[in-house]
Amino acid sequence: MKRHRTRQRGLTIPELLIALTIGALITLAGASLLGIANTSYATQLDAAAVDDGGRYALDLVARAVRQAGLRDWDGFDPAAGIDPLAPPRILGLDARSIAKTGYGIDNPLPDAANGSDVLALRYQGAGPAPDGDGSALNCAGFPVHANEDGWSIFYVANNAQGEAELRCKYRGASSWAADAVVAGVDTFQVLYAVDTDTPADGVANVYLNASGVSALDAVYAPGPALQEHTHWKRVLAVRIALLLHGARPSYLSRETQVFDLFGAPYSDARAGMDAGTRLPEDQLAPGLRLRERHQFVTTVRLR
Repeated sequence: MKRHRTRQRGLTIPELLIALTIGALITLAGASLLGIANTSYATQLDAAAVDDGGRYALDLVARAVRQAGLRDWDGFDPAAGIDPLAPPRILGLDARSIAKTGYGIDNPLPDAANGSDVLALRYQGAGPAPDGDGSALNCAGFPVHANEDGWSIFYVANNAQGEAELRCKYRGASSWAADAVVAGVDTFQVLYAVDTDTPADGVANVYLNASGVSALDAVYAPGPALQEHTHWKRVLAVRIALLLHGARPSYLSRETQVFDLFGAPYSDARAGMDAGTRLPEDQLAPGLRLRERHQFVTTVRLR
């Protein structure tokens, strides 16, 4: 029998080139899929963070609105009644910001973010000094006792990095202070449901911005009549809208989005007189475009 010995040979150059090409294509496809997966994961994290921040902010503001007008009935004197000249328990400003220190909303500052508003809420504390009974809390979570008025003021200002954030301002034991509530704010908008009937019947007739409510008071001269009859004491509910963006760009490109904070009909009728209620994305700074954006709206009735 004759044996036939076969010689072992390697790949030819064409075969090697084909194998390298196929391997490179597989590597590129895998890297592309990994990049897409990472981008999708980051976008989902960003969206979840925006949702959490928006829900938390609306919940905090809503609780403060429900607390506006709170009275300590344990210390209430029925014979004296409610002072008709007492200041209103709710006030607001359109397209303004305020200082971290300084009384209430006095000395307003220029708007910090696309016509964002200021919402100021006052309420009576409850329980003995110095810490009260814990039933009346300001927006920072500190108790307010019965011998002082508590404040929860919400406004937008820029932080040290230049990013707009919603803040809550409150009166501490010795001075005013403010804490950040949520960052990444595009705009913060407020409308007020007002009873405009004479005499008042306890039913809201119209939603107005802060300037509109104040304009109704033009019929009164400054003094006791204005203090007693101001329409700020006729606010029955508050509609709050907040537009937030994510921390980083999430899209390479997309059609320009337009955000109507209180719906398109309101924006069509009032956007020219109420800055920030309609916000096209292409009007934002280039670095803030193409980000994940969510808007949050709620309406809260005052007690």
